[in-house]
Amino acid sequence: MPYHLTPDMDSPAEQTVMALLRSGVELLKPGSSSPRLDAEILLSQALGWQRMQLFTRGGEAVPSAAATRFLESVEARRGGQPMAYLTGWRGFWTFDLMVNHDVLVPRPETEALVERALLRLPVDQALRVLDLGTGSGAIALAIASERPRVEVLATDRSEAALALARRNAERLGLQRLRFAAGDWLAAVDGERFDLIASNPPYIADGEWDEVDPELAYEPREALAAGPDGLEALRRIVADAPGHLAPGGWLLLEHGAGQGEQVRGLLSRTGFRFVTTLSDLHGLPRVSEGRWPG
Repeated sequence: MPYHLTPDMDSPAEQTVMALLRSGVELLKPGSSSPRLDAEILLSQALGWQRMQLFTRGGEAVPSAAATRFLESVEARRGGQPMAYLTGWRGFWTFDLMVNHDVLVPRPETEALVERALLRLPVDQALRVLDLGTGSGAIALAIASERPRVEVLATDRSEAALALARRNAERLGLQRLRFAAGDWLAAVDGERFDLIASNPPYIADGEWDEVDPELAYEPREALAAGPDGLEALRRIVADAPGHLAPGGWLLLEHGAGQGEQVRGLLSRTGFRFVTTLSDLHGLPRVSEGRWPG
């Protein structure tokens, strides 16, 4: 992969840690909202160091192989690759998750769904939760970490995504988790749950020119949702009643402009206490409804 040299970079092997870091920051400024942080993370990864060591050992020469790795990752970041894919990690809730190109990068907006789910799951009750389209396992693992008496089933139609979610669960040492492959509720055979949560695809066909360019690097099947952005949401709402216990809750993440439509889907299907909640940015992001009983 090509990389660009600034005027003071005759070759990567001749650079000190701080000089190479400064060059990386300059290269990242045009396309990153956090060029300094990105450069520090990428350089510490290339060197196999903690970030603090960049400053305590800033005068040391960088081995040519590490410099090349760093400059290649900087070039990938300049091209729009998400930092999570370049580092292999993303912070979510109270832990770090392994991520790769098989799954979406977990985002803070989804934590609003987790927070709402926890309000619906009393700490002292042994309830059952279904996470549809788990991806990296973010929602399922966050709930399992906060509600150890709850049994969580995480599903995804992607075997590669499920394999990564399992690895995240094992690394975090979380119990009472199961995983199943299948397309939405087709993965669940006759089981019923006290709460179903999902962050499904919700980008409409005509919206791709307006979304974050980094989404081009993420799995399109986990994002695209047909002409109106509601294909997956419509299917989940229609099928969920057959898998909810009486009084069970359905919680759905959706686009900021889809709250009214999702509330309509829930109400027409027969859900009660339908409402939409905002994310950390104040945008309508999660809609919920309770199945009668």
